[in-house]
Amino acid sequence: MFYQRSKWGRAKKTVVGGIRYDSKFEASQAKELAILLKTGKISGFESHVRIPLEVKGFHVSDYYIDFVVHHLDGTMEYIETKGLKTAVWVLKWKMLEALTHDDPMIRMTLVQQKRFNIRKIRRA
Repeated sequence: MFYQRSKWGRAKKTVVGGIRYDSKFEASQAKELAILLKTGKISGFESHVRIPLEVKGFHVSDYYIDFVVHHLDGTMEYIETKGLKTAVWVLKWKMLEALTHDDPMIRMTLVQQKRFNIRKIRRA
């Protein structure tokens, strides 16, 4: 059975451009977005944006998306960088997908680490 060592796995907090990111992988995505911004391929981006998840007028939870990218054509793209998928994350992601499904101005992108090693721990 697999066990998660901590809430964030083995992620190392990293600061890029004065903003603290939850992992080196997330910080590398921020660097790529900064390059796209400097080259004029996107009009802007925000990190750690709170998105309320509401169903039929009831506030269920909040989702903190890693990046919201503003494209030149006026569309927005929600980008989530993910190493370890937890059950709670999967549920919130599906809920966010369902709530934004009908909006043609919002795209959702999941960027996964190519390799995420989880140590197998045996319990006696």
